[in-house]
Amino acid sequence: MEFKDYYKIMGIARDATQDEVKRAYRQLARKYHPDVSKEVDAEAKFKELGEAYEVLKDPEKRVAYDKLGSNWNANQDFNPPPDWNSGFEFSGGGFAGGDSSNYSDFFESLFGQGFRSERGSHSTFHGQGEDKHAKLLIDLEDSFAGATRTITLLMPEVDAQGHVTTREHKLNVTIPRGVRAKQHIRLAGQGAPGLGQGKAGDLYLEIEFRPHARYRVEDRDVYLALPITPWEAALGAKVKVPTPSGIVELKIPANSATGDKLRLKGRGIPSGTAGDFFVELKIVLPPVDNYAGRDAYQGMAETFKSFNPRANWGV
Repeated sequence: MEFKDYYKIMGIARDATQDEVKRAYRQLARKYHPDVSKEVDAEAKFKELGEAYEVLKDPEKRVAYDKLGSNWNANQDFNPPPDWNSGFEFSGGGFAGGDSSNYSDFFESLFGQGFRSERGSHSTFHGQGEDKHAKLLIDLEDSFAGATRTITLLMPEVDAQGHVTTREHKLNVTIPRGVRAKQHIRLAGQGAPGLGQGKAGDLYLEIEFRPHARYRVEDRDVYLALPITPWEAALGAKVKVPTPSGIVELKIPANSATGDKLRLKGRGIPSGTAGDFFVELKIVLPPVDNYAGRDAYQGMAETFKSFNPRANWGV
């Protein structure tokens, strides 16, 4: 997918004020409007212009877009990193025509799902503020024990000169025990301010787990790839296994094989219905780095010379 340079499309500098963004759009919209323009590609340019303006007119979308723009150039292959919007407080909504599918795949990949809002009903004088949404990365261990974290959100605002800037907004967040990926933590009153005497909206933090060096998570269940020796697999053994809630002793059945799964019931994420902890066995061979090791393998070859793991292949 190609990165779109919205500033180039609108013919403005990256530090243009919001008023300059509006003026540039009005001028170009008149030039490329399909009903009046004689340009061959007027309709395509008008649509592209509308997409660029949709982002740059909105301080929140513009700040998020600028965060990516420093790392990509036009005509360069583009795939947004999974945490590109980390730290931003999004309010969403406001798509022209009410449907983000009218825009390019580039726009959709950034804002199609990233800007969601539940708008309050605004009256003439009073109205509830918009709800805001952001992602919160936590460690798997935070879900097992619960935790309190201080997060910093970057809140876009327009300064006195009309330039878009950001300010930091710190919040203390209580992470409940048993929270799972894709669930939301609601912070009442931390969304957009209301109009008049209307209440402020809420902030919804969508939970995501940071990649873990040892575990992987599927809904409530946790998986661990456990390396074992050939003799532990063949003869059976008791080994100590780390879990997010502590070390347990696990019995390896005799004649185990790589890929076998052992389940520890209720040792997964401790939600209302606790998940399970699965141990996936992986046989690891010791290296042959001395004569004794070589002799041991040669002895195994002699002892098990009738064993052929490819016997059913017909070769």
